[in-house]
Amino acid sequence: MGHHHHHSHDTTGNIKVAFFLNFFFTIIELIGGILTNSIAIISDALHDLGDSLSLGLAWFLQKFSNKDHSKDFSFGYKRFSLLAALINSVVLIVGSIFILTEAIPRLWNPETPNTWGMMGLAILGIAVNGAAVFRLRGGESMNQKVMSWHMLEDVLGWVAVFIVGLVMTFFDLPILDPVASIGITLFILYNVIVNLIKTMRLFLEAVPDSVDLEKIRRDIQQLPEVRSTHHTHLWSLDGEHHAFSTHAVVASEATKEEVCHVKESIKSIVSPIHLDHMTIEIEYEDEFCSMAEEGAHG
Repeated sequence: MGHHHHHSHDTTGNIKVAFFLNFFFTIIELIGGILTNSIAIISDALHDLGDSLSLGLAWFLQKFSNKDHSKDFSFGYKRFSLLAALINSVVLIVGSIFILTEAIPRLWNPETPNTWGMMGLAILGIAVNGAAVFRLRGGESMNQKVMSWHMLEDVLGWVAVFIVGLVMTFFDLPILDPVASIGITLFILYNVIVNLIKTMRLFLEAVPDSVDLEKIRRDIQQLPEVRSTHHTHLWSLDGEHHAFSTHAVVASEATKEEVCHVKESIKSIVSPIHLDHMTIEIEYEDEFCSMAEEGAHG
């Protein structure tokens, strides 16, 4: 178990660093966006402000999700990091829609921004957000994945702002500013919606994408001692930690050794999956199971 705790504290520390980086930078960015008169920068600043709130919430909920189980939450608090991912996605969607309502009217009436100021801020933005991505990359939890997407979008957004600033320094094309803003926002919106769907699947206890439950069922049924299985379920707590349960039926004269062997075989079948909870119910053929009827296909 030590590995899990170390990993979790690592995640919390990474989110904390990303939060402070992002929050201080958002303040610089808002002032810079107003001074340079760039809607692309202001839209990125509002998006960053949403990120800062999200990161603060993610940091708090990730810390909370590391707590051990209690009498009220017997599975522990892992799901709270999913809750953070869900709230963050909603915050980003609302922010993106707001930015689009600001940027689209500017297409008809573009204003020329201060391009040197834009490029200076963009270089700073790439450096700060790049550092945050570096801290968050490789996270397994849905929460950390959503967070690293936030940061990566910001880096890409700043690259776009830099290119737009560079082009507008040499060519009189003020329309590029709102075009960049709309492009950045639509890209963010698409990825957030994809993540939101994944988060909702986990909330609704869908089988994790990376696992083939049908194959697990077949493998268990092919064990020589197993007559049949039912109520085989796999669900995820937070996209990283999973839970598994199954009922396996053995011959009525099966010995204790055979029963132990079945349990070990099932454990080895599911061993590649990162399981926090596992329940293997062994039943004898002549034994009545109230769940067998309703779960005959499970």
